[in-house]
Amino acid sequence: MSELQAERPATEVVAERRPGPVAWLGGQLRESYVQLFASQLLTGGVAFVANILMVRALAPAHRGEVALMLQVVYLSTQFMLLGTERSFVAGYHEIRPAAAVKAYAKLLIIPCTAGVALAIGYEILAPARYNPGLLVIGLITLYTLVEVAGLATRSIAIAAGRVGDFLIARVAEALLLLGLLVVLYLADTTTPALWIVAYLIAGLLPTAVYVVVWLRRPAPDGPGLPDRNRLVRREGLALFPAAISNMAMLRTDRLALPALASTSALGLYAAVATMTELLAWPIRAYADSRLGKWRQAHQNGGLPTRPILLAVGLYCLVVAPIAAGALYLLIVPVFGQDYAAAKAVVVPLVAAAGLYALSRVVLGLLIAKGHGSLVSAAEITGFVVSFVAYLSLIPPFGILGAAYGSLIGYGSCLLFALVANRVTGDRP
Repeated sequence: MSELQAERPATEVVAERRPGPVAWLGGQLRESYVQLFASQLLTGGVAFVANILMVRALAPAHRGEVALMLQVVYLSTQFMLLGTERSFVAGYHEIRPAAAVKAYAKLLIIPCTAGVALAIGYEILAPARYNPGLLVIGLITLYTLVEVAGLATRSIAIAAGRVGDFLIARVAEALLLLGLLVVLYLADTTTPALWIVAYLIAGLLPTAVYVVVWLRRPAPDGPGLPDRNRLVRREGLALFPAAISNMAMLRTDRLALPALASTSALGLYAAVATMTELLAWPIRAYADSRLGKWRQAHQNGGLPTRPILLAVGLYCLVVAPIAAGALYLLIVPVFGQDYAAAKAVVVPLVAAAGLYALSRVVLGLLIAKGHGSLVSAAEITGFVVSFVAYLSLIPPFGILGAAYGSLIGYGSCLLFALVANRVTGDRP
C-alpha cells in the first residue's frame, strides 16, 4: 500500500478497489466482446424468427433454395475477403475509424472487382443447364458485396474500438430485416429470390450509413498507426485457406444434401442447423474481440491459454444440453408437423456446435501467436474429414448422416488445433 493510501480511511481504499454493481455493470457493457455478443444474440433472434417465417411461408423445397443461395453468398464472401477478417484486427489494434475504413477499402478493391468480373463471365459463358439466370446471379453477387462490407465493418469496429457503433448498425439491420420478412410472410410470398432481396436491403443500408459516419469523424491530433496492409495481406493469405476451409466445413453439408438427397432434406436440416449454429456465436465473438489483446500479451512475454480454454469448455458443457432439450421439444410446435423428422439431428448438431465453438478460441490463440499456417492446417483437416463423412453418410442416412458428418469434421478440427496449441506453447 502506498503512503497516500495509508493516510486514507479504509472504507475509501475499499471503494476504490471494489466499484459498485452499477459501475461494474456499466464497465462490462462497454467491453467489446459483450457488445459483439449482444449483436450476435440480436442476429440470432432475428434468424430464429426469420427461419420460422420462411418455413411457414415456403415449402421445404423452396426453403432449401433460399438456404442454397445463402450458402453460395457466404462462401463467395470468403473469397473476396482473402482471409483478412481476423488478420486486420490483429494487425491494426486501436486504429482510428476513418483510417481503418480507408485501409480495408484498399485491401478489398482488387478481390471485389475480380469477383464481380467472374460473376459476369459466368452469366455470359455458363451453359443454360448450369445457369440459374441473370436475376439469381445478380442477387447473389450484390448480396455477396454487402456481406463483404458488413464483415469488414465488424473487423474495423473491433480494431478501432467502435464496437458500439457496429452494434447500433446491427440493431438497425435486424429491425429492417424483420420488418421486410414479416411483409413477405403476410403477402404469402413464395418466390425464393424475394426473400434474398430482403436480406440484401437490410444489410446494405445500415452498413453504408456507418461507413460514411466513420469517414466523416474528425481524427484526433497525433500520429496514427503506420500502414500495415502488407502485413495484414500476408497474414490474411496465410489464413485464407482457413477461412475457405471453415466456410466449406460449415456449408458443405447444405450443398451436399440437395445433391445426395433432396432440397426437401435440406429444408428439414437447415431448420435445425440454423438454430444450433447460434450456440457458437458468443464464443466466436469473444475470440474475435480478443485477437489484438492476445497478440499484445503474447508479444509481451506470454499468453496464458489454459484458463481461457477451461472457461469456454465449461460454457459448452452447461449450454449444450439445455439447448438440445429445448430445441427438441419446440421443433413441432414452432415449425409445424412437416418438420418433425428434423428431431433426429438435434443432438449431433448441438454437440457439433459445442466442438466448433471451442475450436474458434483455440484457433484465435494460434492467430494471436502468429501461427496462421497451423490455423489453416486445422481448418483444412476439419473440412476434408467432414467432406469424406458427408459423402459416406448422407446417401445411406440422409440428414442424420449430414449431422454426424458435421460432428466428426468439427471434432477433427478441434483436435488438430489443441495439439498445435500445445506444441507452440504460451511463450513467443
